[in-house]
Amino acid sequence: MNFVKTIAVIILIFLGIVWGIGSYLAVDDLKKCDAQPNSASGCEPADAIIAVSGGDTAARATEAIKLYQNGWAKWLVFSGAAADKSGPSNALVMKQLAIDAGVSPSSILIEEQSETTKENAEETKSILDQHEIKSVILVTSAYHERRATLEFNKRALGITVRSHPVATDKHWSKLWWLTATGWSLAIPEFFRSLVISTGGIDRS
Repeated sequence: MNFVKTIAVIILIFLGIVWGIGSYLAVDDLKKCDAQPNSASGCEPADAIIAVSGGDTAARATEAIKLYQNGWAKWLVFSGAAADKSGPSNALVMKQLAIDAGVSPSSILIEEQSETTKENAEETKSILDQHEIKSVILVTSAYHERRATLEFNKRALGITVRSHPVATDKHWSKLWWLTATGWSLAIPEFFRSLVISTGGIDRS
């Protein structure tokens, strides 16, 4: 019986660790909001929705487009350099996805230089300032949301950032902990986020 209890405790501890890591990474400030914005605290519309590329870029763009179509902001901002230097930037690819979904090109801003999350925040800040954008909803994959939010809060000063992750994409799901890929994404992101949140510099 003691063996059974020990196994049960180990399982509970493991599940607690999984829940803790997943919840920490996938911060979602719109979790309690309806599909469309309203006057409730934290559920008001923003000036812009930002999607940063990387991982499942198409899923990130699709989530940002959905928010835009539901009235969460008047601007869509796509950030990211080309994954393949011989082709278009990720930002331009995301822009085309939005246009194909019926979004007016005049509502879309793109930043095509950034290759890291740090650069996403730094390069996007100038675009936000040019258009007097003061509040944004930041969209990225769930495992990346915490670190991206920390970088934007650190480097895009004067901008109110709310987080909203893509719940599921081709690299991540609620069952991430059952795959080697899930752990290979979660553990580095967890520790890199801790470094940034405690005032350190993520040099990776």
